[in-house]
This record gives sequence, C-alpha cells and structure tokens, in this order.
Amino acid sequence: MSNKNNHESPAAIFWQRREFVTTVLKAISAAPLLGVPVPGFAMRSSHSADFTVQQVIDLILKSVPGSPFPNTVDTIKSGDPSQKVTGIVTTMFATDAVIEKAIKAGANFIIAHEPTFYNHLDETDWLENSEVYQHKKQLLEKNKIVVWRFHDGLHAHKPDGVMMGVLEAMNWQKYYDAEKRYLISIPSLSLDKIISNLKKNLGIKHLKFIGNVSQQCSRIAILPGAGGGKSQIGAIMKGKPDLVICGEINEWETAEYVRDARFMGEKISLVILGHAVSEEPGLQWLSEWLRPRIEGVKITHIPSGDPFEWG
Repeated sequence: MSNKNNHESPAAIFWQRREFVTTVLKAISAAPLLGVPVPGFAMRSSHSADFTVQQVIDLILKSVPGSPFPNTVDTIKSGDPSQKVTGIVTTMFATDAVIEKAIKAGANFIIAHEPTFYNHLDETDWLENSEVYQHKKQLLEKNKIVVWRFHDGLHAHKPDGVMMGVLEAMNWQKYYDAEKRYLISIPSLSLDKIISNLKKNLGIKHLKFIGNVSQQCSRIAILPGAGGGKSQIGAIMKGKPDLVICGEINEWETAEYVRDARFMGEKISLVILGHAVSEEPGLQWLSEWLRPRIEGVKITHIPSGDPFEWG
C-alpha cells in the first residue's frame, strides 16, 4: 500500500476524505434505486404486507371514478373488514367450493363479482330456514372469511375490468377503443372460427349461437354478463355489429330480435356464452391488476366455473 498520503498536506488529506465520504453517501442514497445492497446498511422495503380488508377495499375504490356509490351492491357479505389479510382470492361466485379452496390457500378475503346468497341484494332473512344457506354461513364464520362483492365498481372502472378481461383472454385488447366502449373491429373472421376461439380461450365447452357459421364477422359488440334485452337490443340498434357476444339473455327478447333481423336480411349473429363464464375473465384481470398494488399479499384467482352440464 502506498504511503503517498504521508507526504501530502493536511488540507489535501481533508479534501480527499471529504470526497470519499461524499461518494459513499451518494452510493448509499442510490443503492435502493438500483437494487444494490450497501455493506453495513439494512435494506427496507417501502411496501408492507400488513393490510386490513378495509384498506384493500379502499385502495381498489380509489381507482374507480365516483366511488363509493350510493345504493351499491358492492358491500361486505360476511366477516370483519378490520381483520388483517392473509391472502386474497378473486372469483365470479363465492361458491362453497371456492370458499374451501380459499381456506386451503390460506386466504381469508374473497372478492366476488356476483351475489353470495342467491339474490341480487344478498338479502338473507328469507333463507334462515335453508340448510344450504346455513352451511355456507357457518363455513365463512368458522374460518373468518370476508366476502366482498365488487360488481358496480369493476364495471365503472376505466376501462371496465370485465370487458378488459374478456379482451385480453381473446387477445383482442389491441382493438379496444374507449370511445366505442363495447364495440371492437377485428380483422374479418368466420363465425365458426370465432366460436372456436371463444371456446378455447375462455374455457367454454358449449355455447349457443344464432347465425350462419360461414358468415364473416369484423364489427363485434361484446356484452358480458346479463345486461337485459333493452340494453342488448339497444346496443345492436346503435352499433350495427356483425356479431353480438353476450353472457346471458332472456330468450324472449334479444334472441327473437336477432332472429327477426336475420329474416329481414340483416347480417347479424348472436353468441351466448353463459353468464358466469362470460365475466370470469374480469376477475382474473382484477387479480393481475391488484398484485403490483398490494405487494407481500398472495393474490389468487379461483374460477367458480360454469354451473351447467350438457345432456
């Protein structure tokens, strides 16, 4: 080691030491940004896994314009919102099967899109004598599971989380136009090919349709869930799509409108996916959206699946 410094003036040594200290301090301040550990200094994360259910709900709602909404169905259906979150499950329906899978995964917070107790408002007075209801209620209470419905807010999110989930599952997100909302324009495909892609990408075994399988479709209206006949028919009247892809219908409404439109010679087809499977991708989208915002908490999407078999 050189003894050069032994011949330098005290002033020179002072400035060399000051420069050294300044360099070290700069390195310390830059290290967390670069992900580089500094010897002798403990790295501290700016994120905490110590969230309550209510804190997670508040974080989600901050991203939804105009929320919280009055008279919303997006309320807690079971459990204590002040409890600490051990894990989060997103799903379409909080079925008994989903609840048991959440328990096995160590999750105590389920975010469901649709009702837990078999009616839109999750009213339970009329179910007190039901063994089915009591079993689910006790399963949730025994395991301290919080169920929160996120329906109105997910659709009010910009963009609509369910719509984006379907588009991403179909690899159609590049065709999304916020100004057109539910309408997309894709390179022309036959109805038969679109049906095949829907079944494959959304995991649907069977679906119903009206139309000619060889018809070429480009302008598509995507209406997941159960919007109702007036809403679905209104979208057809306004958007003039080649194809409507929806979740479920009242069969005396949208299907009959499309059938009469085709009889008149209009080029339009209808594909009915089923309610649950049409919106499930939105809950997958939500789980992926949440992960970077709630670091340190395991977030899992557990599909509730299609309730129907086909004979």
